Amino acid sequence: MATQPLDTAETAGDESRTPDQQLRDEWAKEFRDGLDRSSLEKPLATADTPIADIDVSRPELYSMDRWQPVFEKLRREDPVHYCKDSIYGPFWSLTSYKPIIHVEALPDIFSSDWRNGGFTILDSTDDPTMALPMFIGMDRPEHTAQRRTVSPAFTPSEMFRLDENVRHRTAELLDSLPVGETFDWVKDVSIELTTGMLAILFGFPWEDRRNLTYWSDWMGDIVAALDPELGPKRNKIMWEAATYFQALWKQRKESDPGPDLLSMMAHSDALGDMDERNFLGNITLLIVGGNDTTRNSMSGAAWFMNRFPEEREKLIADPGLIKNAVSETIRLQTPLAHMRRTATEDTELFGKEIRKGEKLVLWYLSANRDESVFEDADRWIVDRDNARRHLAFGYGIHRCVGARLAELQLQVLFEELAARRLMPETTGETERVNSNFVHGYKSMPVKLVKY
Repeated sequence: MATQPLDTAETAGDESRTPDQQLRDEWAKEFRDGLDRSSLEKPLATADTPIADIDVSRPELYSMDRWQPVFEKLRREDPVHYCKDSIYGPFWSLTSYKPIIHVEALPDIFSSDWRNGGFTILDSTDDPTMALPMFIGMDRPEHTAQRRTVSPAFTPSEMFRLDENVRHRTAELLDSLPVGETFDWVKDVSIELTTGMLAILFGFPWEDRRNLTYWSDWMGDIVAALDPELGPKRNKIMWEAATYFQALWKQRKESDPGPDLLSMMAHSDALGDMDERNFLGNITLLIVGGNDTTRNSMSGAAWFMNRFPEEREKLIADPGLIKNAVSETIRLQTPLAHMRRTATEDTELFGKEIRKGEKLVLWYLSANRDESVFEDADRWIVDRDNARRHLAFGYGIHRCVGARLAELQLQVLFEELAARRLMPETTGETERVNSNFVHGYKSMPVKLVKY
């Protein structure tokens, strides 16, 4: 998943690492060396794989786009499924809508806290000297206090304020693209627009904005985290990002409060005096969350417009459907495939006995294809009447804090394409991200055509 280094984002040499960073690398190596890799030698799951042998954690399922029939089988036959053998250890897979809603509604029983394992299928360390705490990986009341600090950056009034900027940058970008010539939609549209928005949101130096994409790709790559060679490189890149942001953080704290998110955090009671690890953790969350959700939804929009031409024609005929099409695009794409919870006590879940300490993986991309909730769930239907019921942003206290901003950016992209009577037409093979967490695209060759 991770991109190649930019000239301005080279990783630091070993001689520049602090003792703390060296300890982190040593812990990561011990963690990777202790993994059972025998599960990687088994064939990828298919619809014919016996239920007991299904492991949906393999990233190739998603990069090869073969996950749909496997999850359909799990939803039909075993929606709360136990996988006893994976590279991430044993885990429960929740694959249908109702069990996921149930778990999300009980955050005291099903924890997101990093001290209990964290919020992805990859276990976080419970060693406080090695952890990267972030508010999505906290339970109440810590989560409530820290989330409240960043929430004002995503209110309806803030979206109204940002609308003009988003629209101007989107229009300018579309007008710069060649009509009728092939280019990469992911690189030249999805990444460019989301990176620019992150830079504005953080008050990040514009000339260095592409570092945000580079850092985000490595931070969100939980597959690379397990690799003996890529794991240490990922650690160095994360600390490089921390060093850069710490300088910005110091600058914001020494300045008067401003409208950007870094300034809000620096001057808040809940986050203003956080230590280095909390700081990096929350920055990581906001960068990865802000980048991947919007970027992969924008790429998904281009893919769906090509795969479902009859729905594209509906949208062309009635631009009033755009707002609903935004929700439908996010539902069908589901840019983050899963989140994870850990049971804090023995409990029963839809007929299954869950033990304290066991890992539950909430497969949002499967719940968003649940046929009992979304009729004809594998199709992009721009006038679907319940598209907003999707779980791509999660549910409950951990629902994505930046959901409105992701929706705004995607809506503006649809509107500005419609205003120019342009659509992206795929011209070659689309490459997908090799990840069980970030569900998206690495490249998508297209050409813009007039209609």
